[in-house]
Amino acid sequence: MNYYLGLDIGSSSIKAALVEVDSGKSLGVVQEPKEEMGMYAAKNGWAEQSPNNWWKHICNAIKVLKTKYNISKTQIKGIGISYQMHGLVVVDKEGNPLRKSIIWCDSRAVEIGNTAFNAIGNDTCASNLLNSPANFTASKLKWVKDNEPDIYSKIYKFMLPGDYVSYKFSGTINTTISGLSEGIFWNFKEDNVADFLLEYYDIDKALVPDIVDTFGVQSIVDANGEAESGIAEGTPIFYRAGDQPNNALSLNVFNSGEVAATGGTSGVVYAVTNSLSAKESSRVNNFAHVNYQKGADPRIGKLLCVNGAGIQYRWLLNNLAVSSYEDMNNLASEIPVGSDGVCLIPFGNGAERMLNNKEIGTRIININLNNHHKGHMCRAALEGIAFSFVYGMEIMTSDGIKPSVIRAGNDNLFRSEIFANTVATLIEQEIEIYNTTGAIGAARAANLHKGDFEAFGKTIMDNDHVMTFMPLKDKKPYLEAYHNWKKELELILNKK
Repeated sequence: MNYYLGLDIGSSSIKAALVEVDSGKSLGVVQEPKEEMGMYAAKNGWAEQSPNNWWKHICNAIKVLKTKYNISKTQIKGIGISYQMHGLVVVDKEGNPLRKSIIWCDSRAVEIGNTAFNAIGNDTCASNLLNSPANFTASKLKWVKDNEPDIYSKIYKFMLPGDYVSYKFSGTINTTISGLSEGIFWNFKEDNVADFLLEYYDIDKALVPDIVDTFGVQSIVDANGEAESGIAEGTPIFYRAGDQPNNALSLNVFNSGEVAATGGTSGVVYAVTNSLSAKESSRVNNFAHVNYQKGADPRIGKLLCVNGAGIQYRWLLNNLAVSSYEDMNNLASEIPVGSDGVCLIPFGNGAERMLNNKEIGTRIININLNNHHKGHMCRAALEGIAFSFVYGMEIMTSDGIKPSVIRAGNDNLFRSEIFANTVATLIEQEIEIYNTTGAIGAARAANLHKGDFEAFGKTIMDNDHVMTFMPLKDKKPYLEAYHNWKKELELILNKK
């Protein structure tokens, strides 16, 4: 039996998966390290990780996979890589990292990006970059230039985290259009590297890696890669993408109108469109999706993040007298739609980009101390998080998204009938639930170098489909509850 290896490089752990080449069936997934990876923060708001730690954990994960499933290196026929988005890795001519990676949640470059946005102009950024430069990779590179000139002077190439992992396997430095777009290095209007932003930041264009296709032979494992990773020399790297585009791919989301949703600690709505509209560029990010190709009908992934999602439900689990999420869901199911007027605004996980970066905290409103109990709190939390997804979908719709199908991972929130039914009913769209992971998706994507997207979609449906939530016929109580929630949210926003 032959397999593809999928890697998912997160900021908390590395996940590695094996899938059968012919069927796409998952053999297994392992995680390294077993505990959470650390971050280095020299100052508040900073977050860094060592790229070579990622590589160490990847090599360990591969070793565990091969031993656990008794797989030889020659049985692995290709590699797919998913990685934490927006990170910056800088290397010298020998390919050695010059400093730790400045990762996605590091906020040191916010002011640099905001200044660039105002200087270059909102319209220019929206029509060319489809985003503000904000706190993305290009702005982080500018921070290094301004604050660490000795390091900047030695940079041979910058890379995104997945580019660096690919380099460690192969000794070849390259990147993708999708990767450059997530770093805000791509000019969609010119369909090329964003020279005007590089010029504004005074960044040498020679630092940009060579560009390869997202699907295809990107590079080949070399002798050093084999010695360190245990993957055979000559094995091709077939695929690479940031974690959110890869999550969409894992759910078979490629075409205009298809939407991927995730409901973990934070929530994400990722919708594909063929429009270059960036009307909501201050609240929604726009990136080249995995199947974007120069000169073709564009495939843009619009990404909206809801920070206050699963973390809100977890906070209740930790602070109410309940034993499990199942216990909370059972308590919530005894309460009617609308939680008897109790309203929970779940934005207590920092500033919310979709609320124009306002930080409003979590608010629990309309509790009657004689009538309401923890069941009402649980129901109000599930509804409040669901309402925040619906609110996000309204923003996406105003930016031209017309959802035709929503697919979601089988994670904590979407396991809740209350949550999934509330979202499906209010947006009048069925929600398909799939049991898959980013590492499995990346492994399967290695097979897309053959170009058969139909077979890829069938693999996901055959192996992963769990169930479909249909919109409920009686929408009225959900609509009334949502309007009450939205009214409370807007009262708070108007005071800010």
